[in-house]
Amino acid sequence: MRAATRSGRRTAPAAAVPAVPGSAVPVPQGGSWTFEVLRDDRALDRHTEEWDGLFARCRTATTFQSAGWLCSWWRQYGRPGGLVLVLVRRDGALVGAAALMRRGPFGGLTNLGAGLVDFTDVLLDDECADRAAAELAAALPVRRPWHSLELREVRPEAALQRVWAAWPGRRYRFADSLCQYLPAVPMEELLKRLPGKTAQRSRVKQRKIAESGVVVRSTAPEEVPETIRALLGLHILQWQERGVTPEHRTERFADHLIESTTALVASRRAALHRFFLDGDLVAVNLLLLCPAFGGLYMYGAHPRLRERLDIAGLLFGVALDEVRDAGIPVLSLLRGQEPYKQRWRPDQLPNQRLVLGPRGFAPLAAVRALRVRLRGAAVHQLRTRLPGLKQALAARRLR
Repeated sequence: MRAATRSGRRTAPAAAVPAVPGSAVPVPQGGSWTFEVLRDDRALDRHTEEWDGLFARCRTATTFQSAGWLCSWWRQYGRPGGLVLVLVRRDGALVGAAALMRRGPFGGLTNLGAGLVDFTDVLLDDECADRAAAELAAALPVRRPWHSLELREVRPEAALQRVWAAWPGRRYRFADSLCQYLPAVPMEELLKRLPGKTAQRSRVKQRKIAESGVVVRSTAPEEVPETIRALLGLHILQWQERGVTPEHRTERFADHLIESTTALVASRRAALHRFFLDGDLVAVNLLLLCPAFGGLYMYGAHPRLRERLDIAGLLFGVALDEVRDAGIPVLSLLRGQEPYKQRWRPDQLPNQRLVLGPRGFAPLAAVRALRVRLRGAAVHQLRTRLPGLKQALAARRLR
């Protein structure tokens, strides 16, 4: 597929004039600013090295913005002809980037990842984040009245919030999924957050884990494919009585998780822990690692292990040690309000959903915002009254 590219150069402060492709003005900090909008399904693969270089210079970046995760997701879930890559450079160096996907024939765009990512964001170089955000906002291909950009699962502290602040057109903000966090402290200190009797029971469970003889091993990159297959098998087994997410049974999800996790483990952006008891593999946990937090993405545990030990206490203990050793301040439980998470009294912070439209008359952005509002009300009803139907609809979104 031949690349469709739109590019431009600017030499004026973005704050002074909302960027218009091809315009020219003086740059206060010197140098030149350029941008590209690439519509080529292979564009991500061609830019992985400089993409990950920018990733390392963006303190708010999460694992879901790494080239390994995005490229893998696009290969398994992307729609041919649908990738839109926006790149901003200062003096030739990449300082801003967004990976987007077309969502229909009328110029609608959205983030990559669908229901498989807990956080969406763009990448901005920390040294020039505000200016890069303004340039990225100006380069986004959302200009016609029928254009819109909807971005799911945006953290309150995301780099994307700077783009939002610089956006010159219509914009809407809504609450999205609730995420939960624990401080990355020793287990004994974490137990102090719990009420007296709950803390006492948890200490008993921790002693039982310590005395059980469970052996924990980290997974090397070459061992990832086999370990991910084991994780998915255990995950399906543990949820078989309560209904596993249908997408987790598919081969494309397995392929995506194997490819992305192999790259992440090799770059130390993820840890894959295997738990052995009496010589048998009884659990596997995938922990994502980024500067702001470590995230418990997915685990699988054999039912017989659940009969003997506190699974959450086992996984959390190992994850806390991992993130503390890496100097990461927070352990994220990511999305969801499952009871095993609530027991630990985590701090809660909702993600946001952002809808952007062009200047002036933007009917489709307004319609999109209205649909988001109505969908939010419907999801609340599904969550409280029809959880099975909600799960089926979520699985359908991934197709």
